[in-house]
Amino acid sequence: MAKTLINVPFSLRLTFEERAKLEHEAAGMPLGAYIRKQVFGENATPRKTRGKHPVKDHVALGRVLGALGQSRLSSNLNQLARAVNTGSLPVTPDTEQSLLEACEAVEEIREELLKALGVRPGGAE
Repeated sequence: MAKTLINVPFSLRLTFEERAKLEHEAAGMPLGAYIRKQVFGENATPRKTRGKHPVKDHVALGRVLGALGQSRLSSNLNQLARAVNTGSLPVTPDTEQSLLEACEAVEEIREELLKALGVRPGGAE
């Protein structure tokens, strides 16, 4: 029967001097990674990281930023919200169509941003 691997935290108390010595020896390496390497050597299990470059598709991100720069979306949504809050928004077919178009534009921008960041809807990568 195989055991499930779980990351289990382990606390280690050090004196100020001990920690300073470890940090000096680690030479910029994260202290936990340095200690794991010292204890387990080449058998140390590497840790998963998010990466330093979250943008997966710079072209898609450029499209989104370009669309945002050319649109008056945020200003228009702000004006609609202000009109709703003051009770001065007339409910007409034109108003309803404008709201639907704004919602579609926001959804398109959301999808492009998620694609550019390499994130699938629902948060899975």
